[in-house]
Amino acid sequence: MVGNVQLGGQEKIVLQTMLEKPAKEIEENLAEIARLQDEGAEIIRLAVTDTLDAKAFPKLKAKTDVPLVADIHFDHRLALAALDCGADKIRINPGNIHKKEHLEEIIRAAKEKGVPIRIGINAGSLEKDIETSFGRSPKAMIESAKRHVAFFESRSFRDIVLSFKASSVPLTIAANMLAAKTFPYPLHIGISEAGTLKGGTVTSSLGLGAIIHQGLGDTMRVSLAADRAEELRLGKRILAEFGLAQAGKLIVCPGCGRLAYDMRPLVEKVEVYLEENPANLTVAIMGCAVNGPGEAKEADVGIAGGKGEGLLFMKGEVLKKVPEERLFEALVEAIESRKK
Repeated sequence: MVGNVQLGGQEKIVLQTMLEKPAKEIEENLAEIARLQDEGAEIIRLAVTDTLDAKAFPKLKAKTDVPLVADIHFDHRLALAALDCGADKIRINPGNIHKKEHLEEIIRAAKEKGVPIRIGINAGSLEKDIETSFGRSPKAMIESAKRHVAFFESRSFRDIVLSFKASSVPLTIAANMLAAKTFPYPLHIGISEAGTLKGGTVTSSLGLGAIIHQGLGDTMRVSLAADRAEELRLGKRILAEFGLAQAGKLIVCPGCGRLAYDMRPLVEKVEVYLEENPANLTVAIMGCAVNGPGEAKEADVGIAGGKGEGLLFMKGEVLKKVPEERLFEALVEAIESRKK
C-alpha cells in the first residue's frame, strides 16, 4: 500500500508521475498536484534534494489526498527525514547509498512506519563489479536487484516495489520479463529518458506496450521531456488500449483521393475538445462515406465527410446529413448527448 493505493495483486496498473519542482515549492506543487490528479495521477513523486524538501511533506499532505513518494539519491539522511515527515513511499537506488548501515537505518525507519520502498535498478548506474561481469544487460540488472533484495529480506523487510529501467526499449522489456520470473514483488514499469513528446511517445508506447502485453506491471510512469499532463494522457491511452483504463479514443482515417472536405482542421479541433472535455467514448472522423460508417462502426459517434457536407453516425448507423460548416458542432452535440 502506498498511502491508500494498492500496488500489485490486482488487474490494474496504477498511473503515476513526478513533479518538476522540488518538494519545498509548496504552493506551486499543490496547484500542480491538483491539475495532475484531474489528468489521472494516482501517485505523485517528488525529488527530495535537501531537508527543506523533506519537511515539505506535511504541508503538502495536509492539502491533498494523493499518495506522495520521496525520491532519494545518495543521502540516506534525506530518506530518514522524508519518512519522519510522512512520505507514503520512498524511492531509492541502493547502489548509490554506499554504506550498509545507512541502508539499514532506512529499512528500520520504513518498517516502523509501514512505508514501502521502491528499489530502482537503472541500466546506467549498475555496480561496477556487476557491469564488469555481465555488461549492461538484463542479467546484470537482475543480479543487481538480487543483491539488494537479499539485503532487504535479510532485515525482514518485504514491503518492496522493484523497477528495471533503461533508455533502451529492448533492454527494458527483457529486464522486466526476467524480473517477473525472478521476484514476487510489484513492478514499477517505465522507459527512462524516453525523450520529447513526439519521440518519447513512440519509445514509451513500444516499450510499455510490450511489457503490458506480457501481463506485467503494477504501476507505471511515462517519462517525457514535456508537460506532466502529457505523460498521464499517454499513460491512460496505453492502458486503455489494453482494457486497463477508461479513456476516450479518436479514430481518424488517413485520407485518400476520395477526400472531398477539409478534414484535418476538424480533426485538430475535435482532438483539442476531447482533451479538454474527456469522454469515455470512441469518436471517429472519416474521410468519406464509402467506408466511413462501416469501417468505424464500433465508434460511439462519428462523422464521414463528403463534398460540402458529412454524415453523422452512431455505432455505424447514419443519423443525418450535416453541412460541412456545422460538422464540429454536430459532432460535439452528439458526444455530449452520449455522455449523459
